[in-house]
Amino acid sequence: MTTTRDAPALTATDLVVEFPAGRGQKVHAVSGVSLEVAAGETLGILGESGCGKSTVGRSLIQLPPPDAGTVRLGDVTLTGLAPRELRRARARMQIIMQDPVSALNPRRRVKDLVWEGRSIWGPGDDTRDKDARVDAALRDVGLDPATVRDRRPHELSGGQCQRVCIARALMLDPEVLICDEPVSSLDVSVQAQILNLLETTTRRRALSMVFIAHDVSVVKNISDRVMVMYLGKVCEVLPSDGMQHEAAHPYTRLLLASLPEAQLGSAAPAGPPAAEVPAAELPSPLNPPSGCRFRTRCPLATERCAAEEPAPREIRPGHRIACHHAEPRRNHP
Repeated sequence: MTTTRDAPALTATDLVVEFPAGRGQKVHAVSGVSLEVAAGETLGILGESGCGKSTVGRSLIQLPPPDAGTVRLGDVTLTGLAPRELRRARARMQIIMQDPVSALNPRRRVKDLVWEGRSIWGPGDDTRDKDARVDAALRDVGLDPATVRDRRPHELSGGQCQRVCIARALMLDPEVLICDEPVSSLDVSVQAQILNLLETTTRRRALSMVFIAHDVSVVKNISDRVMVMYLGKVCEVLPSDGMQHEAAHPYTRLLLASLPEAQLGSAAPAGPPAAEVPAAELPSPLNPPSGCRFRTRCPLATERCAAEEPAPREIRPGHRIACHHAEPRRNHP
């Protein structure tokens, strides 16, 4: 199970995830999502709560496997692997959860939590240097081993627990990190520290990362490219550095319009703003709208949007959009 040099680090094709909701109904959480992450790249997945972004992240690591579609880690297809092979492949892709305290076994000490992955996925490892390797991993994430090594999660702050989770993931030398809202449960003062740690770590190790969040400014600043999701569908994929000028999908522009100008930089999104819609009018994933799922909130919607689902199309190199009417922005610098 080696990764070929030319292969993307991670590829997902036409992922579908549905959950039973009683009375024969289904929650259409993810509907035909495809993505690709290059080696050393950070792909941000952005959208409101309930858009399916966290479900995509979990399906990438097969927790649970998608109902349809395929996931490839390098040159290995994870979808349909036998349990033993999947277990071995998962060592190459680690996930960092939203709530670090809940993600850690409260009965175990930090040194054992950090080593846990090696004990599961690295049978035969020489444990004589275990303490030294654990201490090095803790220092790498900004923790003092002498202070935290023998503590349990409840004796640490939320930020310290998240650093332990990151150290535990990195102990396996993964190729890909899946970060599912890793700072949303932390104090604002700690969020920037964790984001800086993730950015520094991925660059130093040339790691690929899928970073999932609902905060536009966070995703924009940490990502190389951003994939915007709405109600289980991909609306737009574009480079993060020109996002405020080049975002073309009405939903992406609505998200950008919600940010203070200071967080956007020198320019807010040009053109007419997307209309604000009361939360009560948001569609249900049990019965999503026909055609374009954003049409019930979209200022550009026409009859075609209700009758025909927009196919993703490339409007400039590296910039794809699923919209019948939106066109490339021509008034950016």
